Amino acid sequence: MASFPSYDPVPGASKRSQPTVRNVQFGDGYSQRLRFGLNTDLKVWSLRFALSEEDADEVETFLEARGGVEHFDWSPPDETDTYKWICQDWSKTIPFQGRAEISVTFQQVIEP
Repeated sequence: MASFPSYDPVPGASKRSQPTVRNVQFGDGYSQRLRFGLNTDLKVWSLRFALSEEDADEVETFLEARGGVEHFDWSPPDETDTYKWICQDWSKTIPFQGRAEISVTFQQVIEP
């Protein structure tokens, strides 16, 4: 199992939750909601890493090798537990020579 390189994101990371819920609307205005599935609240993290160009290349190579399909291990900021994630969206910016910023979106997955 591959692990995401151990770089800390810059402050301002964003975590999104969107529980999987089924809603049944009845004719009299009454509605009923229920959780749908076993893992109903997988997280999505938006992060940015400010790195040297060499470290940014390492991160970019790591993500390209997985191609948005293969999962990897990663621990969210301020957490000690490791979860499985995929990254299908990332970008690299070079603000000035020798430095780079990588913006990523990690989606939590449940896989064996």
